[in-house]
Amino acid sequence: MSVFILAAPLALALQTAPPAIPPVPEINAGAPAPAAPVADLPQQSPPASPPSPSPDPTNDESDIVVQARRSAARGDPLEAVNAKTFAAAQAVDDAVLGPVAMAYAHKMPSPIRSGLRNFRYNLHEPVVAVNFLLQGKPGKAAETVGRFAVNTTIGVAGLFDMAKRGAFKLPRRRNGFANTMGFYGIKPGPFFFLPLIGPTTARDLVGNIFDHAALPLSFIKPLRTPAYTIPARTITILDHRAEFDEQLQTIRASADPYAARRDFYLAKRQAEIDHLRARDTVITTTSEFTAK
Repeated sequence: MSVFILAAPLALALQTAPPAIPPVPEINAGAPAPAAPVADLPQQSPPASPPSPSPDPTNDESDIVVQARRSAARGDPLEAVNAKTFAAAQAVDDAVLGPVAMAYAHKMPSPIRSGLRNFRYNLHEPVVAVNFLLQGKPGKAAETVGRFAVNTTIGVAGLFDMAKRGAFKLPRRRNGFANTMGFYGIKPGPFFFLPLIGPTTARDLVGNIFDHAALPLSFIKPLRTPAYTIPARTITILDHRAEFDEQLQTIRASADPYAARRDFYLAKRQAEIDHLRARDTVITTTSEFTAK
């Protein structure tokens, strides 16, 4: 427990312009320049054409290409500060979070990890259902309510995901107030990489506050005490960090890890909004994102 409490506050930290063209000298139309002797003209090779980009067979019009490029135009006006915070988070991950998370994944039996994860997901189902209603999707809202009822009862308070099995076959879906805002056209706003939070945007930050305020556990006093919230949040972070270790290592090995992390987050969030609007988007990566 002491390891979990130590890791909790540290763990949360995880979460070119083209070259200038020289000015063309002015030409005085009224006074033609004297012609130089042909013999004196230096022999010049024609300028080389810029190389054409290689076609990417995995990319089509429906793809979101995640590229590790630094650009304030991509909604990152605080890039310098964000990059420093990201670097500090990586240092914490190297020293504490990564090793503790992988130890948790290897030492904790898989059934226990799955049960704790299912319990956490089940607590979020009412928030998911409410947001499907707000998005005008009553069918998905009803399925989500069904999942919550089945897993809370037959699934022993959500420890077992019985709703996806047998005759129920009710899939688990993610949703939240940030998605609802995006669904109705609210832009993400500036990107932030915040201490104790990680990557987010102005829209997602506000949406997550509403999500946590609407969780059922916020109305149950024992579940609001530090004795529950600190271990629960610590286990959640360790499980999430272990689950996405391979992806995080790929980002870290890219040419620009900060830009890769930002661009992947923004592309993933846009894909989730597009999916809600029935415009499914595929997230792909380029060589700038993958390990060199």
